[in-house]
Amino acid sequence: MNLFTEASEKDQSANQPLAYRMRPRTLDEYIGQDAIIGKGRLLRRAIQADQLSSVIFYGPPGTGKTTLARVIANTTKRHFSTLNAVLSGVKELRYEIEEARQRLELYNRGTILFIDEVHRWNKSQQDALLPWVENGTVILIGATTENPYFEVNAALVSRSRIFQLKSLENEDLLAIAKQALADKERGYGNYRVTFEDQALEHLVEIANGDARSLLNALQLAVETSTEHFPPANGKEIFISKDAAEQSIQKKAVLYDKEGDYHFDVISAFIKSVRGSDPDATLYWLARMVSAGEDPKFIFRRMLISACEDVGLADPNAIVVVQADAEAFERIGLPEGRFHLTHAALYLATTEKSNSTLAFFDALKGVEQQAQDEVPNHLRDASRDAKGFGHGQGYLYPHSYQDHWVAQQYLPSGLQGKVFYQPSNQGYEKNIQEKVQRHREEQLESVEVDAFVENLTFSPGDKQRQQWVNRTVSERGKLLSTVRTTLFESVQFRRSDRVLVCNAGHGLLLWEAFRKTAEGLVVAQVRSKDQLDHINHYADSLPELEKPQVHLADLKKLVASLEEDMRFEIIIGRNVFSRAREEQQLCTALASRLARQGSLHLCESVPSKGSRLSDFLPPDLKPMFIQAEQLLYGEPTNALTNWDEEYLQSMFEVENLLAVVTSLDLTEQRMMGSDDIRRYMISSYLPSFEKLGLEVDATALQRRLEDLLANRALHWRHHLAFVHASRQPITIVERDEKGTGAFAAVVKKVHGGN
Repeated sequence: MNLFTEASEKDQSANQPLAYRMRPRTLDEYIGQDAIIGKGRLLRRAIQADQLSSVIFYGPPGTGKTTLARVIANTTKRHFSTLNAVLSGVKELRYEIEEARQRLELYNRGTILFIDEVHRWNKSQQDALLPWVENGTVILIGATTENPYFEVNAALVSRSRIFQLKSLENEDLLAIAKQALADKERGYGNYRVTFEDQALEHLVEIANGDARSLLNALQLAVETSTEHFPPANGKEIFISKDAAEQSIQKKAVLYDKEGDYHFDVISAFIKSVRGSDPDATLYWLARMVSAGEDPKFIFRRMLISACEDVGLADPNAIVVVQADAEAFERIGLPEGRFHLTHAALYLATTEKSNSTLAFFDALKGVEQQAQDEVPNHLRDASRDAKGFGHGQGYLYPHSYQDHWVAQQYLPSGLQGKVFYQPSNQGYEKNIQEKVQRHREEQLESVEVDAFVENLTFSPGDKQRQQWVNRTVSERGKLLSTVRTTLFESVQFRRSDRVLVCNAGHGLLLWEAFRKTAEGLVVAQVRSKDQLDHINHYADSLPELEKPQVHLADLKKLVASLEEDMRFEIIIGRNVFSRAREEQQLCTALASRLARQGSLHLCESVPSKGSRLSDFLPPDLKPMFIQAEQLLYGEPTNALTNWDEEYLQSMFEVENLLAVVTSLDLTEQRMMGSDDIRRYMISSYLPSFEKLGLEVDATALQRRLEDLLANRALHWRHHLAFVHASRQPITIVERDEKGTGAFAAVVKKVHGGN
């Protein structure tokens, strides 16, 4: 035994700081962090069983990360090696790895490698550790004050269990202080240390969860409260409250401009702004400024928040913050704090909307629909218009009323997809309805059954398609007029119950929904696609406010409703396309009208709209007119054997007063080769055969393609608007002409008796 060495070690230990001397040696001495090291916890069981796998301890300074590693070193049968990432690098790591490898091969003894401040190693240094953790040469214990998910390589994190240590509770700190005061070997158990009332509690409070800070303050208070330390035997050491305050004074603001607390505090600041709490906003702002945070960084985050959290609810927010940032650049500190405060308070107290996050939903759409082509009419026409027809069919919005026209802008696979959801806050509330209306018109503008004009009918013929290429039509504008004409004669109350028949993609449904905030909207759709589109819009609504949408036959739906369910408004379009076969449906709808209720429908009348012969040259026109007379005059053809007068009579049979108005709407429509072929096969060729006209079908079809394919046809729709009620009806008459190819003209009004 070397007495001089032993005495030197004792002196060295006695001269160590109290925080170092009082580090726990066993699990029983460890105080705090009960959530991860308490009795029965996973980590405690692993340490006691010496079956520890790689772990990373993460938490603020003074919470016991290194101490816990020392406890493991005193408990495990494995060799325990230590590196400090601040003082060591790859060279030292290689040495420890080689030692561990030989230890495992020669003695079958594993190694625990503790790396303090592991986040200080760069990526290549951390990568050098990865293979040895992977193959089990070492078990890693890392300690870091930084978030390991950001500062430690993902590969290391994925192979380690993360334990987050929290700042200690005051009860834990008080227990640590009393432990140090009672320990005769390492602490002050050999002395009589007493405290003035609240003096020890003050040390605990100001330590703010940091055991190291508490023990350092306790050491200073004890050793400066007596004339000589250590004092004479039996002499009391009394620590006054003033001495305690002098020992710890004001704790420095815990803030590392390159560490987690930097991000945690700015996160708290931004979340307070987002939560519209000006008091919390000012507190976190003051904390950052007090700790010396760069005001430019704070302004950068506020500029982000102005668009992310405020957005279009207050478009001026970005202007105010930018102006304050520029003013700060000219003025600087300390007066520039007024501009920091001004910007922060503006953001905290203005309206909020996070609708700009819609960009990230769109990003997902890009990833999911990466192969979707740009719609042909949106392509650059300056290069390939002649060869590939790029840009053909594009509708120039400035040529239309209000500088807007419904047409497809999204790829076909995303048509109808909603990314941007306007909030009902501030300025954004003003544009919410306009955005929603435009969407509804665009959805309906590509609907294939908006105005069915097939002249024959084959149940189950799923291959039959409408011959109009609606993608490049003015259908959206047409449908907007339909909606306006229907609704301008309807008097809504906020509590009304509304039944929307053939709701399509929601053109009529959402208008009714907006007008009946305390009422009920029940809608019937005819396809799963329509149901999905409407539900996509409705998903953001509270459950109780959502419209009730049913994919069902209208007659069956009406019959399935509660017996006493009545509607103040029934509205729809193309409900009676086969009018002479639908009297029972008319009866069912009439039975569901409330006593003061009214019914409003728009029906397309194919027999009075444009016909193919309208667009043919003189040599073809006569034979097509003959065929059309047969087609439209066939008494058994339910699609054409009715008109406005018959519609009116249907409702009068149900003892309803009915007014029917007729409206001609004209639009530019395109016809493709496939459309011409289907139209010929389903309608005209059978009529030619009945008339005894011999035609060369192939040559005739080719001739029609040359004449009509990919040309804009000035197509006229004849629409009947039905308004029916048990009470006298007042309607709004329209007499207007639009610009360009679109026009709307009232033709006739049929009044009820």
